[in-house]
Amino acid sequence: MATLLSRRVINQYPAHRDDIGSLITRRPLPGPGIDQLDPFLFLNHHGPQTYPPGNAGLPFGPHPHRGFETVTFILEGALAHADSADHHSVIEAGGVQWMTAGSGIVHAEVSPPSFMAEGGALEILQLWINLPARLKMSPPRYQGLSRDEVPVISPASGVTLQLIAGAWETHAGPVDSLTGIFMSTVTLVPGARVTLPAPAGRAVFLYMVRGAASLEGDVLKTHHLIELDRTGDALTLTAQEHTTLLFGHGDVIDEPVTARGPFVMTYPEEIQVAIDDYYAGRFGGLTP
Repeated sequence: MATLLSRRVINQYPAHRDDIGSLITRRPLPGPGIDQLDPFLFLNHHGPQTYPPGNAGLPFGPHPHRGFETVTFILEGALAHADSADHHSVIEAGGVQWMTAGSGIVHAEVSPPSFMAEGGALEILQLWINLPARLKMSPPRYQGLSRDEVPVISPASGVTLQLIAGAWETHAGPVDSLTGIFMSTVTLVPGARVTLPAPAGRAVFLYMVRGAASLEGDVLKTHHLIELDRTGDALTLTAQEHTTLLFGHGDVIDEPVTARGPFVMTYPEEIQVAIDDYYAGRFGGLTP
């Protein structure tokens, strides 16, 4: 077997607080010093926090998107999804939502009635992944996956990997992304060590949800997005604490990106078309 070449840490970007009302929100991407990590555009980390009984729930009522994909990781709590393509689901802790906004969709991400009535712990992350120009107008689609629909494997002692998209040896994630994205969540107990393959040339997405781990002598910090070089084909992590992280990789698109609010397109004039299409009702409707 060929020896894997380790990737190197280029930088670590701290998530900055940008609370949405009472919802604790941290955002490492975009942030100071980094606009995107092509093809990864945006990450919001909501919580962790505990909601009291009789709460108003999440504030993300009906809103549009075009030109990219969203991946939502429900670590604690529950999330109710509805969209203008007639997809409906309630996903609880350990589940994942993968939505291709494509040519345009209106969706809502709110708390189910049981959570608003009873309260409880909540921690949710949402990642935006860009689509190349040739795929931006793809038909919208959605997959809502419960915890037991996502394979969990143990690539090393004390390590569990939830395989969402892509392949790991003989295992395949349930999401077949439009651009061949690999995406997973990884947890490590203190002292655990794992080598994660990451094909050379692809951009790695590595976000430290909690804990701390070392990579080639660098200590990776909680609530930091880690930028790695593209020359290696693996990364070896050793956990100092109980650690949870998002780990993925994807092909670099290397095209212009023009973003305005919920629309991510290639050129500025396409943003105005998206706005006009939305207000003309071409994304479909969704009753609040």
